[in-house]
Amino acid sequence: MSLVSLQDISLSFGGAPLLDKINLKIEAGERVCLVGRNGTGKSTLMKLLAAEIAPDSGRLLRRDGVKIARLTQEIPQTLNGTVYDVVVSGLGDLLELLARYHAATIELQHNHDEAALVELAAVSEEIEIAGAWQVQQRVDLVMSKLKLDSEAQVATLSGGLKRRVLLAKALVASPDLLLLDEPTNHLDIEAIIWLEEFLLNSSQTLFFVTHDRKLLKKLATRIIDLEAGQATSWPGDYVNYLRRKAEMLNAEEQYQDRFDKKLAREEVWIRKGIKARRTRNEGRVKALMEMRNERGQRREKIGQVQMEISRAGTPGKMVAVCEKATFSYTEKPIIKDLTTTILKGDKIGIIGPNGAGKTTLLKLVLGELTPTSGTVRLGTNLEVLYFDQQREQLDEERTVFDNLGDGNDTIEINGHHRHLIGYLKDFLFTPDRARSPVKILSGGERNRLLLARLFAKPANILILDEPTNDLDIETLELLEELLADYKGTLLLVSHDREFINNVVTGTLVFAEDGKIEDFAGGYDDWLMQRPAESVPDDAQISSKPELEKSLKPRTRKLRKLSFKEKAELEKLPAALENLEKEQQKLYDDMADPDFYQTENSQVAAAKERLSEIEKELEELYSRWEELEEIRENSE
Repeated sequence: MSLVSLQDISLSFGGAPLLDKINLKIEAGERVCLVGRNGTGKSTLMKLLAAEIAPDSGRLLRRDGVKIARLTQEIPQTLNGTVYDVVVSGLGDLLELLARYHAATIELQHNHDEAALVELAAVSEEIEIAGAWQVQQRVDLVMSKLKLDSEAQVATLSGGLKRRVLLAKALVASPDLLLLDEPTNHLDIEAIIWLEEFLLNSSQTLFFVTHDRKLLKKLATRIIDLEAGQATSWPGDYVNYLRRKAEMLNAEEQYQDRFDKKLAREEVWIRKGIKARRTRNEGRVKALMEMRNERGQRREKIGQVQMEISRAGTPGKMVAVCEKATFSYTEKPIIKDLTTTILKGDKIGIIGPNGAGKTTLLKLVLGELTPTSGTVRLGTNLEVLYFDQQREQLDEERTVFDNLGDGNDTIEINGHHRHLIGYLKDFLFTPDRARSPVKILSGGERNRLLLARLFAKPANILILDEPTNDLDIETLELLEELLADYKGTLLLVSHDREFINNVVTGTLVFAEDGKIEDFAGGYDDWLMQRPAESVPDDAQISSKPELEKSLKPRTRKLRKLSFKEKAELEKLPAALENLEKEQQKLYDDMADPDFYQTENSQVAAAKERLSEIEKELEELYSRWEELEEIRENSE
C-alpha cells in the first residue's frame, strides 16, 4: 500500500476550486517535488498530506502507523524554549531521554561535581538500552551543519534562524514521509550542499517544494505539477519534466486553437437563423451546446509576470574602485584589504556564509560605510535601489495598492503613465488582491510586490539581497531574463547557485579572516577557479569529476574508424531509438495512477528498468560522440 493516497480530493476557499478532484499516490522511497505557480495551492496540498486540514470532498488514505513531519513556510507564533528543546520536540518517546542527556551534559560543563557525573552515567545507560545513540548523533550532526546554538532561546532568534530550527526539527524526526516547503530559504550555500547530500543518503520518502533548481535536479525522482486545480504526475527528473511538459503544452495549444476556430464557425452558423428544429440539424445544435460547455469549463492559465525596470540617467564608466579597503567594528576586521573595480554594466554576485558580512560589504562598496583603512572611490550620477531580504520596505497594514502608489492612482514607468491596477496585473495581482492588506499575502506575493515597487523607481544600480526566496520557478526564470538584459549595474547577494550562474558576470567570495576573493563568472566558475583545498568539502566532491574532465588535455591520437567501429556507429541510432521508445513507454505507464495499484514487485521492476535505460542511454550517447569524433578527425 502507498504511504499516502489522495482520491478525488477537492478543496475550495470560495471561487474556483484550489484543488479539483485530484488523485495522487506517494510510494515509499520516492523523492517527489511539487511545482507550480505561487498561489496554486502547493502549501495547501502539503497541509492535506499532513492531515492538518480536511478536504471538502474525496478520500485521504494513509498507511497504518505512518509518521509524517512537515517544514512550513510560516513560523508558528508560539515557538518557545531553547533551540535544542524545539529540535528534539518531535522525537516522541525518546524526547525525555535526550532532554535529560543534554541537560546533564550542560550541567557537567558548568559544575564538575559527582552528582552531574552520576546523572550523565545513568542517562547514558538508559540511552544505550533504548538504542538511541544514533538519534543523538543525528541531532548533533544536523544542529552542527545548520550552525545552531543549542542553548539559544528560539524566541530571540531572527525569522531566518527560526526557519533553520524548524528544518532541524523535521530532519531529526526521521519520519516515514518528510514534507519540506522551501527548505533552502535562509540557508547559505555550504548548508544547502550539505542538505542535498543528507537527503540523498537518507532512506526517507521526500515530498518537497523548492525554487532551488540545483537541489531540485539533484533530488527529484518524480515531479508533481499543480496547475488550475489539477495535479499531474511526471515520472523522471526535472529536465525530463521540462521537455515533456513543453511537448504537452504545445499539443494542448494546437488542440485549443483548432477547438476555438471550430466553435467560432458553429456560432456563426447558429446565428444565421438556420432552422435548428430540423432533424438533420439537431445533432449539430447539441454538439454546439456541448462545445460551449467545454469552453466554459476551461480554466485559463495564470498569466506570466511582465517585468520592466525604470531606467535612470547614465552613470560614469566607473561605479566603484576599492583599494585595500578594510572595515571593522572591533579589532577583528569584517572586510580586509578589498581591492576590486566595479564598472558600469557589471553584474556582481556576492557569495559567503550567513553572518560573514555580505551586507557590510555592500554598504562599504556603495560608500555608506567609511573604510577603517584603504580607500573606496565612487563614480558619478549613481542612483541606487535596494531589495532587502526582510522586506522591511513594505507596510504590513496598508494595501498592496497603497504600498505601491502611496496615495496615487497612476505610476510612471520609463516616461509612460500607467494605472496601478494595470501595472499590478503585470505582477499577477488581481484587482481584489491589489486591495488586500500586505499582512495576508504569501511570501511569494510579497516578493513580487517588492519587485514591482522597486522596478517602478528609476535606478542605474540594483542591490538585490536574496530576491529568490519564495518565488516560484517560472517567475524566477523571468527575473533572470530581466536581469540578464538589464543595462545598469547589479550587486546580487544570493545562495541560489543556479540563479548566480545565470545572471552574474563576476563574483566576490568571502574567504577566511575577512578576505574577499574576486573571480570571473558565476558559482560554477568559482568552483573551477578555486584551489582544490579551499573549495567547500561537499562542493569539492560534487564538482571534482567535472573539474577533472574540463582540465584533462585531449591526448587521443588521430586515427580512422575500424570496420567493426563503422558497423557499431551505423547501428547506434536504431539502438538509441529503441531504448528511448521503451523509456517513453515506461514513463507513460508510470504516469497512470492505476499503475501503482499493481503489485509492488512490478512497480519496483519498472523503476529499476527505467534506471537501467537511463544508464544505457548515457553510455550509448557517450560512445556515439566518441566514434563521431574519430570519424570527423579522420576526414
